Amino acid sequence: MTQTAEVSGLFEAVTGLRDEVAAATFPLDLPGVEHAREARRGMLDQFDDYVLPRLADMDAPLLAVVAGSTGAGKSTLVNSISGRLVSRSGVLRPTTRACVLIHHSQDTGWFTTPRILPNLARITGEDAQDPTAVRLVAVDVLPPGVALLDAPDIDSVVEANRDLARQLMSAADLWIFVTTAARYADAVPWGFLRQSVERGTSVAVVLDRVPPGAEDEIGEHLADMLVAEGLRHAPVFTVTESALGPDGLLPPGEVVQLREWLARLGEDARARGLLVRRTLGGALDSLDRRVAELAEFSFEQVQTTEQMQAIVTSAYGNALDEVSAGMSDGRLLRGEVLARWQAYVGTGEFLKQVEVGFGRLRDRVVAAVKGQPAPATELGEALQSGVAKLIIAHAEGAGMEVARRWRSVPGGEALLAAARADGLGDGSDGGTLAPTRGGSVGVSAELSDKADLLVREWQDDILELVRSEGRDRRTTARVLSMGVNAVGVVLMLVVFSHTMGTLGGAEVGIAGGSAVLAQRLLEAVFGDQAVRTLATKARRQLLARTEALYAAEEDRLRALLAQLAVRTCQPRELLDAAADLRAAR
Repeated sequence: MTQTAEVSGLFEAVTGLRDEVAAATFPLDLPGVEHAREARRGMLDQFDDYVLPRLADMDAPLLAVVAGSTGAGKSTLVNSISGRLVSRSGVLRPTTRACVLIHHSQDTGWFTTPRILPNLARITGEDAQDPTAVRLVAVDVLPPGVALLDAPDIDSVVEANRDLARQLMSAADLWIFVTTAARYADAVPWGFLRQSVERGTSVAVVLDRVPPGAEDEIGEHLADMLVAEGLRHAPVFTVTESALGPDGLLPPGEVVQLREWLARLGEDARARGLLVRRTLGGALDSLDRRVAELAEFSFEQVQTTEQMQAIVTSAYGNALDEVSAGMSDGRLLRGEVLARWQAYVGTGEFLKQVEVGFGRLRDRVVAAVKGQPAPATELGEALQSGVAKLIIAHAEGAGMEVARRWRSVPGGEALLAAARADGLGDGSDGGTLAPTRGGSVGVSAELSDKADLLVREWQDDILELVRSEGRDRRTTARVLSMGVNAVGVVLMLVVFSHTMGTLGGAEVGIAGGSAVLAQRLLEAVFGDQAVRTLATKARRQLLARTEALYAAEEDRLRALLAQLAVRTCQPRELLDAAADLRAAR
């Protein structure tokens, strides 16, 4: 395989990894997420401003970024190397308001295009100070093949300047890091120097404003620190504290070593190529670890989202179980429902006889079936209200449980706060979320209306079951003798009176007798097996409708998670793209 083909394959693999990093998102506010977001931005800057441009043009001039802390003397150093004022310096901070790129006139064509730093415009002119642009200055004192970029302060009081400095350093083949004898041990510069080790960037250090006679002592200490930080091979250039000339430049002797070193790099294509490849190789080497960290953060996002999804499933699953239990334990036979049933079949003496035994009431039952009973409307309304309240209560409980448990999950409180701020809830209208009930994210505003509609539709299901079961002539006559609606109401009562496990004391006797009577009434109409079949079908239909309602409530909450757009495949896609790059290398 030719070198050109190898570079082409590597370029394609890097582009693929860059696209995966660009597509990665970290929307949940988990611990450390800001670090992940910043790491992602830093990687994209390095891809766009250095790795891809350098792979596309391996023979392009070496770009050295002059960086350092506020007041370290970067601009003065650049001016002194250039032999004239090309970058503004002074006592006011920040002094470098725009980045200045100094290059040999033969290399102008490399920098007028957006090959590097594509997001920054190109400008010329001594007074051009646009912070969103790169000011190009041709200086033939510099050798062809080497360019200097004067960056803003890494610790500037202006955040935009700090961000620009980081971006420019990501575009560099070489960092020329300027520090002073008084501040060379400060934490901020060393934080950036450690980044150069992590990213594999070549570094040279300029120790500025060294008191005369202290060069060896301070230089040795700095060298020991560089070795300890993995920068053993970084050259160090010392600039003695000197008065500036009338032109604002350092005495020529103070920058002669650095200028000669840059000249040798310009003249020696092999040495320049080795430095470029070392930095490029280091940058590519660092991607494995950095992508693995992004994938780990991404996996935490996926896990947290899945945990929140599971909380929704669990809460509404438990709510459906509670509704199922409430349909068969007799709790719906309390209060108004029981009173309406008693009024329907006849209270007082009738219910007293129920406690004695049903055998004596056989004739009464038959009479009730054959006769014209009292209207069942009020009993039906009481049952409808009771069922709706049961469904609503457990839906609200599930919604509040979801909100409570989400708050205990990292990132959950921020998600709930954002949803409350937007006043959003139900996502059943094709993606647009509707207001929530009472400001609670866990409960939709339409829950009560939906539950009422559910029960009415279920009552229609029951009437259809009654009509379907009463097809033969004799059964039809019995149904009509009581009334289809009345039979339907009694069937509802049977559905809700299976075990009556939550009732106690005298209430058991009363409700139990009422349930037995309802069962016998229906058996006199349909037969005992048919009644069991009807009750089972009616129960299943109500549970199915309730499950659908709860699923809609779940979907409303899942819509909040869906808005985060956390992709479960993201960690694997990042790692696979990194593996493709390793293979290409």
